[in-house]
Amino acid sequence: MDQQLNNVPHRRYNILTGEWILVSPHRTNRPWQGKTEDKHLEKKATYDPGCYLCPGNTRASGETNPDYKEPYTFINDFSSLLPETNAISLNKGLLQAASEKGICKVVCFSPDHSLTLPLMDIEDITKVVKMWKKEYAELGAKEDINYIQIFENKGSIMGCSNPHPHGQIWSQSSIPTEINKKSLYFKQYWDENKSSLLGDYLDQELELKERILEENKHFVALIPYWAIWPFEAMIIPKRHIQHIGQLTSEEDVAYAEIIKKLTIKYDNLFETSFPYSSGIHQSPTDGKKYPEWHFHMSFYPPLLRSATVKKFMVGYEMFAGPQRDITAEQAAERLNELPEIHYLKQ
Repeated sequence: MDQQLNNVPHRRYNILTGEWILVSPHRTNRPWQGKTEDKHLEKKATYDPGCYLCPGNTRASGETNPDYKEPYTFINDFSSLLPETNAISLNKGLLQAASEKGICKVVCFSPDHSLTLPLMDIEDITKVVKMWKKEYAELGAKEDINYIQIFENKGSIMGCSNPHPHGQIWSQSSIPTEINKKSLYFKQYWDENKSSLLGDYLDQELELKERILEENKHFVALIPYWAIWPFEAMIIPKRHIQHIGQLTSEEDVAYAEIIKKLTIKYDNLFETSFPYSSGIHQSPTDGKKYPEWHFHMSFYPPLLRSATVKKFMVGYEMFAGPQRDITAEQAAERLNELPEIHYLKQ
């Protein structure tokens, strides 16, 4: 990193959204100083009779889960989007609204209640990847579905109401705001350079090696130059592909491997089950071609100094724009100092 930026307030540009972030590295030199806590080494039960997501249990809706042995999906009992929504629109001057159709699904990663992604075997994470691909293809083929958001909220601090390892898939008729923003900058760069914006960015990162966390034959995990959250990370495929459905079987495994390695680093940072929101951004499913799009996965973890001290997006962040105290390079350095074996297995 340019050493002139190491100790002075500065702004960094997000090439995917056109937005700027304020970085204030002079406020703290070492993000991991501060509160320390006891390790949480208790072993969780592999099955919880009161869990709505465990195999064979009855959910709040009255539906009963099958005795599943591999990743299992079902339509969310309390979906935010519904497939049979009536078409309604409102346009009264400055007041506009429109009904939205969609399907929301829950993805149980494992039948084992105690396992999160960093504790799962690569073989089992690969099954999750294949389930994501299957759902993307099936939901995306529906006439009223034009975008599919695959995501995970991990930990109660991120609003997760059930500790069983799971994620969600929301599919909807309109294309969300964040995707529209990225589509604009992907296409603008593609039209000017005839190459992938994220692919060219990745080439530069691999040359500098200042923010790289993990790398294998097919994927790279790194701290984005414009990261907002303290230990924010992104997984990028080296091959320029538009969506998860284009992954080969070999890439499925490589994707699972790098997810496991990254999430182990997260857990080892404060020796806790590290909370985050992760999400896959990929091309829409509206039938149009998106050669400019480059599939990627982002992780937004809130923890800053310990297992309970988090970064709050308040004040300036709410009314002006995102701000962070540690640089992306400092965050990458800290994560790269950690062992590759999960702390519970050391």
